[in-house]
Amino acid sequence: MNKIECVIMDWAGTAVDYGCFAPVAAFVECFKNMGLTVTAEETRAHMGMTKIEEIRALFAIDHVREEFAEKYGRDYNEDDVQACYKGFQDKLMATLADYSEPIDGVVETVAALKAQGIKLGSTTGYTKTMMDIVIKAAAEKGYTVDNCVTSDNMPGGRPKPYMIYKNMCDLDVASRHSVVKFGDTIADIKEGANAGVWSVGVILGSNELALTRDEVAAMPADELKRRMACVRNRMYAAGADFVVDDITELPGLIDSINARMNR
Repeated sequence: MNKIECVIMDWAGTAVDYGCFAPVAAFVECFKNMGLTVTAEETRAHMGMTKIEEIRALFAIDHVREEFAEKYGRDYNEDDVQACYKGFQDKLMATLADYSEPIDGVVETVAALKAQGIKLGSTTGYTKTMMDIVIKAAAEKGYTVDNCVTSDNMPGGRPKPYMIYKNMCDLDVASRHSVVKFGDTIADIKEGANAGVWSVGVILGSNELALTRDEVAAMPADELKRRMACVRNRMYAAGADFVVDDITELPGLIDSINARMNR
């Protein structure tokens, strides 16, 4: 019988940090400290990539490139990217533990999956040093996985598939058809699609929806439904096999995938 043996989770916006706010704040602040302006929306457009690659992408935005040239009298270079990345790391490392609260339903759902014998891997746009903080803080709040792979020493981060393949090696999962990649960004969706595994997006708590719990609770139902539909459409357009509202739908979805593979 063919079945799902492994779920590979993203972290911020999927498992912890409802709305994926920790990296957004750090990106905005590190550019501000250089006298440059990037918006939260601009940072979210590239979320899920490795953080150094996201900073490169933000520098390449026309208005940021122009602001830099006007302020410094030259074009930006890799030294400037690295200086901004250093500021980003300092800001993020100081706040990561504060953004480690598991998203609603994550702890209970993951426990149920583990009880079924499903292995829990994870990938992330954070570095190993960053994840050392997040893993410890999340564990103290009840969330753990069996394996965490960062892009350190990989040929590349998302949307390339290498972190998924490394999880499969580490967890001894032989078939890509037995793996679900579960994440909240377009980069997550593309990572799963590029790896050839089941790529599943999640909406509530996600970077793509970009709302706090309170904002979700206070929003008129029709407006929330409209915004969620927009996220769903973007994820399907990026290559998602399935998109769920929240993680509590994942066990039922896995049952459906298992049934599909054994027709």
